[in-house]
Amino acid sequence: MATSGMLRLGTRGSALALWQAEHVAARLRAGTAVFRIQLEVLSSRGDADRVTPLPEIGGKGVFTEHLEGALHEGRIDLAVHSLKDLPVGPQEGLVLGAILGREDARDVLVTRDGARLASLPAGAVVGTSSRRRTAQVLAVRPDLVMKPIRGNVETRIEKVANGSYDAAVLAAAGVTRLGLRDRIAEYLPVETFLPAPGQGALAVQCRADDDRVRALLATIGDATLRAATEAERAFLEWLGGGCSMPVAALAEPDGDDVLLMRGFVGAPDGSRAIRLRERGELRHAAALGIHMAEAAFREGAAELLE
Repeated sequence: MATSGMLRLGTRGSALALWQAEHVAARLRAGTAVFRIQLEVLSSRGDADRVTPLPEIGGKGVFTEHLEGALHEGRIDLAVHSLKDLPVGPQEGLVLGAILGREDARDVLVTRDGARLASLPAGAVVGTSSRRRTAQVLAVRPDLVMKPIRGNVETRIEKVANGSYDAAVLAAAGVTRLGLRDRIAEYLPVETFLPAPGQGALAVQCRADDDRVRALLATIGDATLRAATEAERAFLEWLGGGCSMPVAALAEPDGDDVLLMRGFVGAPDGSRAIRLRERGELRHAAALGIHMAEAAFREGAAELLE
């Protein structure tokens, strides 16, 4: 249980993670005079190894397992994650107390001279460690060279600036939150570049039996966003659940109590893509994601994901 008068909020130590943690802390402080919020900075496997491509480290949970361990051990009371980094499926003894804060779910292209994707020369080197991004870039520009890139947002942008890469694909939310919007050459349209499930949203995790913290987190959560990301994550989970898979999804409100959902499963080399689009009721969000995954399997998703 939370210590009386104090909430220990766990976060990674990157500039983006700290921004996210401070954003959640500010929301909590605005709503309660009962607790003080203290940030606890912890390091992950993904932070310790900034060279190995993420799929080779293990992908699933590489940025989140250390925070979950600290929750289980009682060293922190809640943890802030980028939702896209959080493995799908239930985590024993833990719950998502709040989902909030999605500003822009899109991916963006960063280049040295402001060139857009269509104008990059053949053979240009594009940095990403995401099979999802690789598949979608190669689907429209098979003449580009995709190269793994690691490091935080600032490091990746610097690698483009110093000529190590001609371009890099990043999440719009991270670039924007760090005040680096001027480095964006192009916002990639969701019609052809779908984001990772949960991208742009923040997740606050806590212990399932900590009723005081759960009640507090319920006051800052976004119910519509929770439903949308439940649909996205259900789609991913039913396709196999790996965050390193070439799978993308985005669900957005489309009128009262309705979600418009788009899904993507691609061959890693961009040679084939399954694209889906469907509407469903907000209250049956997870069922919408599952239904879309079943449709993807009927169109041959299993073969693409082998």
